[in-house]
Amino acid sequence: MPSMSDPQRIARARRLFLQSAALGITGLAGSGCGGAGDSGASTAPGLAPAPSPTPPSPVSPSPAPIPTPAPTPGPSPAPSPTPSPAPAPSPGPSGTVIQADPSNYLSKLAALKAGDTLLLAPGNYGVNAQGADTSNPPGLPIFDLNGTASAPIVISGPDTGPRPIFFGRDTHNTIRLANASYIVIRRLEIDGRGLAGFGVATQGPTHDITIEDNYFHGLAGDQQIVGISTTGQATWNWIIRRNRIVGAGTGMYLGNSTGDSPFVNGLIENNLVVDSIGYCIQIKHQLAWTNVPSGMPTGKTTTIIRNNVFAKSATSSTGANARPNLLVGDCPPSGPGSTNGVAIYGNFFHRNPTESLFQGEGNIAFYSNVMVADDAAVRVQTHNGSVRDVQIFNNTVISSGSSSAISVSGGAGGTTQKVLGNAVFTAGTPISVSGSGATASQNVSDTLANAATYVVNPAGGLGSLDLFPKAGSALKQAASPLATSGLNGLPDWGVDFNRSARDMTYRGAYSGEGTNPGWRLALDFKA
Repeated sequence: MPSMSDPQRIARARRLFLQSAALGITGLAGSGCGGAGDSGASTAPGLAPAPSPTPPSPVSPSPAPIPTPAPTPGPSPAPSPTPSPAPAPSPGPSGTVIQADPSNYLSKLAALKAGDTLLLAPGNYGVNAQGADTSNPPGLPIFDLNGTASAPIVISGPDTGPRPIFFGRDTHNTIRLANASYIVIRRLEIDGRGLAGFGVATQGPTHDITIEDNYFHGLAGDQQIVGISTTGQATWNWIIRRNRIVGAGTGMYLGNSTGDSPFVNGLIENNLVVDSIGYCIQIKHQLAWTNVPSGMPTGKTTTIIRNNVFAKSATSSTGANARPNLLVGDCPPSGPGSTNGVAIYGNFFHRNPTESLFQGEGNIAFYSNVMVADDAAVRVQTHNGSVRDVQIFNNTVISSGSSSAISVSGGAGGTTQKVLGNAVFTAGTPISVSGSGATASQNVSDTLANAATYVVNPAGGLGSLDLFPKAGSALKQAASPLATSGLNGLPDWGVDFNRSARDMTYRGAYSGEGTNPGWRLALDFKA
């Protein structure tokens, strides 16, 4: 096939979607991750949304309704003031280990049962020895496969050495899930080749899916090409951990711009998402749940985003297409899910030349994060929903910009927004809060020029940058321990950025002073 330009490629993807829709195909993954009307805080008001290219999807019959296993508790850990252990590995094989290679994996994939492990040999999947696309359906079509909580279906590359490489297409998303549950996908490499297909996309109902230890790249043909997408479907109890996503249009897009694809009770941890054109991650707002799938949690849940690295660079979109590193939307306004929240902690946010590092609304707890900003670091404001109960505490922020480093506005009536115990060093305004329920207290702030009197090395580049409190730092406020009322129900509220027990007399993300005993800031997996 002749090479195509980006506009030709996106137009081809749209034609494929329209052909599928004409045939009555359902469960197609959609997108709204790059339209001007679905942007971060700096988008000018009144801009009409740009058309949203829809990712390609195979023209094949919709899978049968999912058999729903008995619901099990989601991944949210119980609140604890003690240091959290390292993430537990996903369940290992409890059934048959089935060896497969590029020549036979599709037939073996379709026959998997609960407890089976499909162990994929290293090699190139979807292309022949000459590098040309094969005529078989490409990628991993995970349709009508259901494990159980105690016996998941595992699809994996080898634990060490070269990985199986799945090559992207203009015609298909690479890993496609529909009517699937209790599936673990690990140790694969997804090379999108700059084409229109997404890395992972839901195309039918899914729950209890684990995506871990994978490498995604070659997904930067357009801002709306996504590494991991759950658009178009309600999804719950997903675990996304230890994935490397480099240079995607959008790293993860969880939900839908229309608010009709709730992402519920997720765990997103220890990922490295760098050089995205748009968002590193966006979790979309949710409308009221009119149809609740069987097994989806309806009580209060917390989606957790912890110990990730989110970094943007000169590849970022500008103007109306600029996006934050992480954006979190509101929960449903009423009914099931309306008390759900998001806890965001222990993450390293590194730079965004065109937007804020984080923007959010809804019920948010944002704590123990380290942030290096070109301008705004944290913006809490209405986007598609409402600002509800918010806690922003014990973060360390340095910013070279002139905007407010942390700003909170627009809180709904009867809600509170608390900004406390942060360490903020900026060339602009440190903290700005407005609204009857918003307060700021017990923070330490100073100019960026004075940051070196508080932390070890705020001016260094990655490798030497060290925002740990220096010996004798005024970030220790011995006479004023942090007021923790309302915080001690949050997951891991009592540990710092290094996952050490927190001393509430220190401001910022770290407890302690002198030599940093923990992970050094880097664009790599957080240890």
